[in-house]
Amino acid sequence: MSPTQVIVIVLVVLVIAALAVAARSYARRRALRSRFGPEYDRAVAEQDSRTAAERELRERERRHAELALTPLAPESRARYAAAWEELQVRFVDSPAETVGDADELVTRLIAERGYPTGDFSDQIAHLSVEHARTLGHYRDAHEIHLRNSRGEASTEELRQAVVHYRALFADLLGEEPVGHRPPEQRSPDSQHDVTSR
Repeated sequence: MSPTQVIVIVLVVLVIAALAVAARSYARRRALRSRFGPEYDRAVAEQDSRTAAERELRERERRHAELALTPLAPESRARYAAAWEELQVRFVDSPAETVGDADELVTRLIAERGYPTGDFSDQIAHLSVEHARTLGHYRDAHEIHLRNSRGEASTEELRQAVVHYRALFADLLGEEPVGHRPPEQRSPDSQHDVTSR
């Protein structure tokens, strides 16, 4: 075999190896995008590089695999759905308090499913593996909850917070808690009755 043939064979092998690595990398990237959805883009935007973001997402998957997650029993699901329905009804009379209650109810549901409930960023990281599509809602709700605790949230923002909490709540519950009924605002000329939404 001539030196030229050896060089050509080595180059072909290197090109094939490079293509295999690129294909594997592309497949892993596509799998992460599919699994994490918008959370993938958020991680890429927050990290120094796509590689670092993907490493973080794979680490989230690894930590998530260590959790002992449990599905809800039908009785628990019914109890949570009833609690959510009650919460939405209370919103009309006390929106600021209800947002805090929504945060607590979502946190209890997260804990019952087996997710850690300590630090919010850790909570988001664990939830992102199976509930990435609703995390934007959860972040928005949490931000409004924090502003509410400082007395800086409007009633409309509080209503939006409950709607945002509901998105993650329904995702964790595995069903809509009470149909598609966002909390209502009371207009100045409305009665105290709560109409069907």
